[in-house]
Amino acid sequence: MKSFVERMPKAELHLHIEGTLEPELMFELASRNRIALPFKTPDEVRKAYQFSDLQSFLDIYYQGTQVLVHDRDFYDLTWAYLQKAHEQNVRHTEIFFDPQAHTERDVPIQAVIDGIYEALRDAEERFGISSNLILCFLRHLTGEDAMRTLEAALPYRHAFSGVGLDSSECGHPPEKFTEVFARARQEGLFVVAHAGEEGPPDYVWQALDRLGASRIDHGVRCVEDPALIERLRTDRVPLTVCPLSNVKLRVFDSIKAHNLPRLLDAGLCVTINSDDPAYFGGYVNENFLAIGEAFDLTQSEICALVRNSFEAAFVSDERRHAMMAELGAIISE
Repeated sequence: MKSFVERMPKAELHLHIEGTLEPELMFELASRNRIALPFKTPDEVRKAYQFSDLQSFLDIYYQGTQVLVHDRDFYDLTWAYLQKAHEQNVRHTEIFFDPQAHTERDVPIQAVIDGIYEALRDAEERFGISSNLILCFLRHLTGEDAMRTLEAALPYRHAFSGVGLDSSECGHPPEKFTEVFARARQEGLFVVAHAGEEGPPDYVWQALDRLGASRIDHGVRCVEDPALIERLRTDRVPLTVCPLSNVKLRVFDSIKAHNLPRLLDAGLCVTINSDDPAYFGGYVNENFLAIGEAFDLTQSEICALVRNSFEAAFVSDERRHAMMAELGAIISE
């Protein structure tokens, strides 16, 4: 199974670029930018990665973003992930970034976008990795702040393809952001949203009906609402599930306790992703291997999950068919 997973072409659709900041790079950027860290070594940073819930993770996640200041920093961060993605045979990636986490520190939004976008272009040229960049709004902030962020980003519209919603879910319903998502859709941006990770199934309904989301990030609590399950199945709405993340953030006590089998048995379009791999102990291959072992998945079942990711990706039909064909070639070997 390990060899099979490693050889498979993949698409990763739920990846926060700030969440790929490995401790070694964190220290390198802190030194470059003369920023003091509350840790002495990279190993000390890793020891701090014990989370009780989403908020406990976000506290240290935002602390890590402090070392990202210049476009070169964002380039190096993104390039490090893309090298890892290339090693793991990721053919297409859709990357979230959180501009508000940086602009509130007076980092220009142009520096954020330019650095990430340049790395994405270089990865397409060198590795053949296609990509989409997704601007995420921080849901613990206001809808008005989100609108200001979108307005500030629109001059760089060529660099990003969609918008999303992330950060603290509990107490921050998607409907707070109805207006800014409507504006994003007017600009031709595709729409996704985190919902149903810690928040209730109603948040998934809101993401679909108030925000116009065509894909739900996480969504694992949808199983609590049979009508929602039917909606997701009927409309073939993809869920970008992140198993290791769900365990690390205590959504589930263990991989074996994860409700992935229920989602699959319900006929939903589930995809497998790594979320914030530097913090959660694994990139996309490690997530596939974890669920493969926990649920004794067959190669055919793993391939079905990969096909789902190709189906759910915001790519041209030509690009989708090319990835599907590459997967088919691996299967037939």
